[in-house]
Amino acid sequence: MREERADAGTVRIRLDELLSDRGMTLTELSERVGITVVNLSVLKNGRARAIRFTTLAGLCAALDCQPGDLLAYDRGLAVGGQQGEGVGVQRPDRPEVPLVQSQ
Repeated sequence: MREERADAGTVRIRLDELLSDRGMTLTELSERVGITVVNLSVLKNGRARAIRFTTLAGLCAALDCQPGDLLAYDRGLAVGGQQGEGVGVQRPDRPEVPLVQSQ
């Protein structure tokens, strides 16, 4: 059985901040990337468990950014904490969930 690290944090998507900086709506981003608004909302609200590299690349192209601009690591926020689980956080009840899914 895997032990949880005491310093584990959470990874989050900074979609709100990047959209605001660019004056872009979620609907506009959805049209540019070819991802539904519902799926973008899941990412934006921290409910996604993983993100495909192709999705990450599409978001970066549409937002003219690097993956590091889109992803943020919050040290010390507990897995499943109040601010959501973030993307690809290893959950004790689902250790098979990968950090990032590739095609």
